[in-house]
Amino acid sequence: MTHIVRFADENGTVRTGVADAAGTVRAFAGERRIADLLRLPLDELRALVDGPTEAVGPVLLLPPMDGLMELWAAGVTYERSRDARVEESTEQSVYERVYDAERPELFFKSQPWRVVTDGEPIAVRDDSELNVPEPELGLVLNRHGQTAGYVVVDDVSSRSIEGENPLYLPQAKIYAGASAVSAGIVPAWEVADASALKISMLVRRDGDVTFEGTTTTAAFHRPLQDLVDHLWHCQPFPDGAVLSTGTGIVPGLDVTLADGDTVAIAIDGVGTLTNPVRAGQAGLDWLVAALDDPRVRRAHRVTASLGDADTR
Repeated sequence: MTHIVRFADENGTVRTGVADAAGTVRAFAGERRIADLLRLPLDELRALVDGPTEAVGPVLLLPPMDGLMELWAAGVTYERSRDARVEESTEQSVYERVYDAERPELFFKSQPWRVVTDGEPIAVRDDSELNVPEPELGLVLNRHGQTAGYVVVDDVSSRSIEGENPLYLPQAKIYAGASAVSAGIVPAWEVADASALKISMLVRRDGDVTFEGTTTTAAFHRPLQDLVDHLWHCQPFPDGAVLSTGTGIVPGLDVTLADGDTVAIAIDGVGTLTNPVRAGQAGLDWLVAALDDPRVRRAHRVTASLGDADTR
């Protein structure tokens, strides 16, 4: 399986390229960004991916987002998600209505610099009693609204904050450590059918499994293109975007993330995403320093790769 990757070399120079199934990374010529790749039509992107690349030495894989890209997410796109939102909320009818409405729930999630990737910590808010990971298929969309590839996304959420009042959704969804994306983009032409992909998640605490669940994108309530069409309506994305398509795995109200937990997610044919959990914003302050030197990320990362998530 080929992944399109963004990485920093030993000097801290950020480039893009491709990684093969063995994890060997080869670079595109020049200092192309993921944003530059997503300005290309699909046929030109495929020609670049299939074309000549150059060998590089040891690299640090980075989140595959940069430039003016944005991370957006959809909600209540699976029946389980609807039921979970109804269970937690003081305004239950809001989620029941949006599940069957023509217009989907779409919300902004993160700028590129706030996104973490494999091995880097996600976080839970210290003012929320109930916090959960949400494993989701992410669509990597070019500036033309075409699906250029797929990633694994963890849409970390503060259920108690959103449940108190739907107007608190931005605080429940947008904070340091709430957005994780797998390090590699699987090109769209390598995924035969995105509507039938198995999604698995494990949460471990002190070596024990505290939660595990599976679902499939076959349980998705809306056509994926419908979400894209609504997102692209009335606003441009000059460098493309990642759209997280909603979750079909939501733990019960008796499950919440805690400091020291590890979340491992896998999507068949797409990849894996593994992240330790930290409590509070302080564990993610290093993201600011990483803007100037991406190598800062190495000190805050546990070992992870494009294919090592333990989801059984």
